[in-house]
Amino acid sequence: MIPDIRTLPVPDGLEGERVDAALARVFGLSRTKAAELAAQGKVQVDGVTVGKSDRVTGGAWLEVEMPGAPAPVQVVAEPVEGMDIVHDDDDVVVVVKPVGVAAHPSPGWHGPTVIGGLAAAGFRVSTSGAAERQGIVHRLDVGTSGLMVVAKSERAYTLLKRQFKERTVDKRYHALVQGLPDPMSGTIDAPVGRHPTADYKWAVTVDGKPSVTHYDLMEAFRAASLLSIKLETGRTHQIRVHMSAHRHPCVGDLTYGADPTLAKRLGLTRQWLHAVSLGFEHPADGEWVEFTSAYPADLRHALDTVSRESNA
Repeated sequence: MIPDIRTLPVPDGLEGERVDAALARVFGLSRTKAAELAAQGKVQVDGVTVGKSDRVTGGAWLEVEMPGAPAPVQVVAEPVEGMDIVHDDDDVVVVVKPVGVAAHPSPGWHGPTVIGGLAAAGFRVSTSGAAERQGIVHRLDVGTSGLMVVAKSERAYTLLKRQFKERTVDKRYHALVQGLPDPMSGTIDAPVGRHPTADYKWAVTVDGKPSVTHYDLMEAFRAASLLSIKLETGRTHQIRVHMSAHRHPCVGDLTYGADPTLAKRLGLTRQWLHAVSLGFEHPADGEWVEFTSAYPADLRHALDTVSRESNA
């Protein structure tokens, strides 16, 4: 891969900051990645190689050598067990994505994908978008199950992307979270951005993107609460980050602070989070359509178990 050399001046406001902190702010990297590049000798200030803990001065030229872009990710047509097709027409296909399946291929992911599953089943999707994510207008985490719509026509891709951007799509989730939220219904309005030290995580951060989550209590149990959640925005890991920051992580979500003992007791190996309904204006005629999805077996079992424990 051809190295990607980037050079920018250090803003005066970062005078005296550590190299890794300045690098993260100037180039939008995580502190972990910035420190890693500095440790590899790939960071210079005014032409001098520096370490992560060195300090920068305002106006100095900060240069970093980043890895070149990886080779394009290829879509592999591979059947996806348990991926149900709930609607199919000339413009869209609506699927229930199982847990353990990504929306599309990406560097570092070698498992099944929605796009690969559709290709294996003979579906043709929109050619708009990057080659590895053609037809994809929104995503669900690998560890989250539920409804997704994929564009089949170019018209559908354009109109659905617009609806998601304008926040007119109705996305609803059910989440089993630890404890009892107070208040029992409310709105979490907190910006979400990259975690400052862990590349694989997201967090509520001052410089994150605006993120709004609405929740309502459906049922309270002794150890957990079942919530209905409506997203106003759609940031990566938004529900998981917001509920964790609210001190009520999704049951089974060990990445964001859930109790591993409770997860084990309920037989969960992932977060209890499911996209239960999806509504949007159909690209063909503008009519409102809505689809629903039942809980998969692992979430149903966990919910039955926590309910049974509460009634014991």
